[in-house]
Amino acid sequence: MTRRTVRIAMNGVTGRMGYRQHLVRSILALREQGGLDLGNGEVLWPEPVLVGRREPALRALAERHGLTEWSTDLDAVLADAGVDVYFDAQVTSARADAIRRAVAAGKHVYTEKPTAGDLAGALDLARLATEKGVKHGVVQDKLFLPGLLKLKRLVDGGFFGEILSVRGEFGYWVFEGDWQEAQRPSWNYRAEDGGGIVVDMFPHWEYVLHELFGRVTSVTAHVATHVPRRWDEHGKPYEATADDAAYGIFRLEGGAVAQINSSWAVRVHRDELVEFQVDGTHGSAVAGLRGCRVQHRSATPKPVWNPDVPAADSFRDQWQEVPDNADFDNGFKAQWELFLRHVVLDEPYRWDLLAGARGVQLAELGLRSAAEGRRLEVPEVTL
Repeated sequence: MTRRTVRIAMNGVTGRMGYRQHLVRSILALREQGGLDLGNGEVLWPEPVLVGRREPALRALAERHGLTEWSTDLDAVLADAGVDVYFDAQVTSARADAIRRAVAAGKHVYTEKPTAGDLAGALDLARLATEKGVKHGVVQDKLFLPGLLKLKRLVDGGFFGEILSVRGEFGYWVFEGDWQEAQRPSWNYRAEDGGGIVVDMFPHWEYVLHELFGRVTSVTAHVATHVPRRWDEHGKPYEATADDAAYGIFRLEGGAVAQINSSWAVRVHRDELVEFQVDGTHGSAVAGLRGCRVQHRSATPKPVWNPDVPAADSFRDQWQEVPDNADFDNGFKAQWELFLRHVVLDEPYRWDLLAGARGVQLAELGLRSAAEGRRLEVPEVTL
């Protein structure tokens, strides 16, 4: 096998998501399997160059995983002609500027979302990358989750008939940080640092709805800061200035309606941290991160409302589990593989910076809808 090395500048890998999902479970996992088989006797070997602001943390990561390249000087890394790809998993507020610098240096770009703080900035990034002629992609990991892959299989197979509605529940209780350590960084709860659940989650809902059911054509949202006081990583109290819950209604192309609740102030009473129920004229499904259950119209029971009599049957037991019928890899790794094949083989890839701009647009309009108390149309975005 001929080895083809691709050097990837990975910025933000000292953070939770950048480290666990992108470095360890994607790039290092590819190396552990011997690289990415490109066919014709060629294998792609990803060589990460760790980038960040904290030298001790970078050095420790490199030593832990036997890596040799790391730097706190992003400009020097981007000036290295041997670096092929720039990846960004930094805090949102630092992302757009770094991507602009990477594009100017002629690097292919792969990035977490949101790609920018507003739609104008996100579209500017897409234009710059397109004009420069570099490949560009945005992480849209939930499309590669086993539960949603099964849901997509049902949609493509016509299981639902006419899709009527989608209902989503996402979230969990994020501890305030005083008597138990918070599971998320404190910047998530400061709007001035790019925090907020709308900015974080509406880009996800945009691509999930767009890819599975149709483009979002309007949004109505209500947001809240249910927990106004939290404690940061050093035990210091601070006022939460960003929304920690959002309740959205999305009209979809074709007429279906989606309702999705997102909250970091909810206790979980469902099988998975995120679940989507899809109801159609011919059948319904409930999909989570991994599982997916269905109920066809031919097997739909006939409940009758009678609050004076206890329910005789378990409603959950009346659903059928959708089989895997495939081996599902880590969703982040699966998308990394597609993007790297796009870079070196020019294979088709549609989750680009323009797709990322749609997510930024929906978040921006969602916050505006909440502020103005009205439904807003969602225009199609173009360069």
